[in-house]
Amino acid sequence: MGVLARASLGEIAGCLEQAPPLPAHVRLRGPEAGLVMVRGRQGGDGGRFNLGEMTVTRCSVRLADGTLGHAYVAGRDLRQAELAALLDACLQRPELHGALLAEVVQPLAARQAEAAAKLARKAAATKVEFFTMANMRS
Repeated sequence: MGVLARASLGEIAGCLEQAPPLPAHVRLRGPEAGLVMVRGRQGGDGGRFNLGEMTVTRCSVRLADGTLGHAYVAGRDLRQAELAALLDACLQRPELHGALLAEVVQPLAARQAEAAAKLARKAAATKVEFFTMANMRS
């Protein structure tokens, strides 16, 4: 679900073109956008504080066989939340799990890992070694 929540609507829709058709579903809740309070901790284990608010969209769906799917995604994209909830429900069905994992989730996860690695390489290129600078002053 984390992979689907971080993927954009365009990325999900692009992967679904290669996937088997998704079954019909009924919306149980939403999709609806709202705000949530994001909390933080000082130093990871210190006192909690309210960092700020964030827009989130949620959706819940039910398949014809009664399987439920739920999703929360950052932002206001109603269709993204509905597709993520539908995929959550479909991934619980054994006959769809393997194909959806291979055609949708794994490609999205690979793209996200590549983007994270690229960002990490970019950040590493700007790293400053303060120890070296301290030795140069001596």
